[in-house]
Amino acid sequence: MAKRRVGVWLVGAKGGVATTLITGLAALRRGAIDPVGLVTETAAFAPLGLVGFDELVVGGHDVRSGPLGAEARRMWSESRAIAPEMIDAAAESFAEIERRLRPGTLVAAGDRIRGIADAEAAALVETPRAAIDRIAGDLAEFAATERLEHVVVVNVASTEPPPSRPIPQDFADLEPLLDDADRCPLPASSLYFLAAAAARASYVNFTPSTGATPDCLRQVALDRGIPHAGCDGKTGETLLKSVLAPMFADRNLDVMSWVGHNIFGNLDGKVLDDPRNKAAKVRSKDHLLASILGYPPQTHVSIEYIASLGDWKTAWDHVHFRGFLGTPMTLQFTWQGCDSILAAPLVLDLVRLVDRARMAGERGVLPWLACFFKSPLDVAEQSFAAQVTMLREWLERRVGDRDATE
Repeated sequence: MAKRRVGVWLVGAKGGVATTLITGLAALRRGAIDPVGLVTETAAFAPLGLVGFDELVVGGHDVRSGPLGAEARRMWSESRAIAPEMIDAAAESFAEIERRLRPGTLVAAGDRIRGIADAEAAALVETPRAAIDRIAGDLAEFAATERLEHVVVVNVASTEPPPSRPIPQDFADLEPLLDDADRCPLPASSLYFLAAAAARASYVNFTPSTGATPDCLRQVALDRGIPHAGCDGKTGETLLKSVLAPMFADRNLDVMSWVGHNIFGNLDGKVLDDPRNKAAKVRSKDHLLASILGYPPQTHVSIEYIASLGDWKTAWDHVHFRGFLGTPMTLQFTWQGCDSILAAPLVLDLVRLVDRARMAGERGVLPWLACFFKSPLDVAEQSFAAQVTMLREWLERRVGDRDATE
């Protein structure tokens, strides 16, 4: 059977998640590592015929200069997260992918992200429409040069501030504003989505940034016939909340308060040190408890940047709950994980699953991918177990469809 060629276009291609993904993808192709952390490599997904690791072609945008492998080496020097021999073995992949990278846009990206950009990206003064056209052109060139059957755009860039102005419900009302950067309410992540839609590429928003969340942009995806998913990858503390909170609800224990303190370093942490950027992340982490429990306990979520931690993040959670006879009790836990190591395999999973959905003719929001996200689009269910059931039901349907055609 002829090999397929599917593009993976990473927005934030020089960040920790992207460079970890590239390093890991090179190792997977060599058979140098086991696919730990990849849901799509479990036996249940084998019948789907998902795109292979050696069939994925990586490119991307970034607003920073410097060698692509520099972030991976920083992951070792600061965080001891990726062994040097893994980075050395990925050198050819880094060099190949570097030739495909293009300058990202700083239109409505926020002051903190603008502050880390290089001179080339900062020199690009453009309207939102011009940014969309340029990025869509980059995607089209990527697809044509690499002879790709499809491209999946994945936003793994640092979190941007929420929009400062309302976004129109109808795209017809939004479209004229794309010519005026001062009036257009769309942030950079939404411009990347519109560029992906213009290039007929699928889109995954792995960040809490706006992306394709507005109703008028979801309609664009339906009109263009492209699938998309998001937002904000669920890798750590919120994953545990979505597992533990149903336990309290199912045992009829009264959660009075749930406090979570989060500390981490890396570039994303530095960007989130700005209160405007942090607002989107805190909202994404804090909304699910009331949905699961059926009532809103007192909650508090803090996120603090501690430079010395590098890519490691730590969450301390204190759950104060009430049991029989009104007796108060507590659950406390500590979660320590390497942010990019947790995220990178999920991004690969999402690329493979979104590509498979496209092949099946699915378009618009893919709600069955909810278990991958803190704020899944069009899904009210926040229990991780229930969300995984949604994924498994989709899997059974797709396997059934495949069996029926063979």
